[in-house]
Amino acid sequence: MLQVNNLTKRYEKILAVDNISFEVKAGEIGVLLGPNGAGKSTTIKSIAGLLRFSGEILIDGSSIKTTQAKEVFGYVPESAAAYDYLTVWEHMEFIARAYRLGDGWQQHADHLLTRFELIDKKDKLGKELSKGMQQKISICCALLIKPRMAMFDEPMMGLDPKAIKELKSVLTELKNTGCTVLISTHIIDSIDEVWDRVLIMNRGRVVLSRTRTEVEDNAESLEQIFFAVTEGVAGA
Repeated sequence: MLQVNNLTKRYEKILAVDNISFEVKAGEIGVLLGPNGAGKSTTIKSIAGLLRFSGEILIDGSSIKTTQAKEVFGYVPESAAAYDYLTVWEHMEFIARAYRLGDGWQQHADHLLTRFELIDKKDKLGKELSKGMQQKISICCALLIKPRMAMFDEPMMGLDPKAIKELKSVLTELKNTGCTVLISTHIIDSIDEVWDRVLIMNRGRVVLSRTRTEVEDNAESLEQIFFAVTEGVAGA
């Protein structure tokens, strides 16, 4: 489970995130939406431990600052994070060593690389790969640890249609294993099939949190809700 309690982040005089609280449950896919400048990226970076902030963020009951939280947390950043002079396979080995994965990680790595059509690129350096392939490496590295919490920042960017389809299958599988998933995106259509809870940010605050059931019971669409709460559409 992901719990965000009273998260606040300032950049000098700018209040980027204003005392927000939310949770995404185990076995649930949450999607974080918001217009430019809403505080979405700051929230994601805070959860990833890349920024200092006020408040509390817990992953699987432990503070994100602890080893216990970090070893169960997989993160795919918006920009591909491949190392220029590591091969595809060396990226996987690096993660396995960093997380002290036990026997069997090689088979899991082979499975992931095959699934995302990188198995024939095992010996290629990161700098030799396209942005889309580098994005696939980031995804495979995050999944290698078999996370209990996985966060994806604009995960569909740069991926070909087949990889997008595969990633959506992976997201469903993560959910079915009890993993907590948070996806940050501004492309609403890209996650329409998979989300369970929507969190919409605007002006540094979470202005709406609803489950898929609540949205469907009100005969609403995600797009309608998004524009209603971020642009003040009548009837919101």
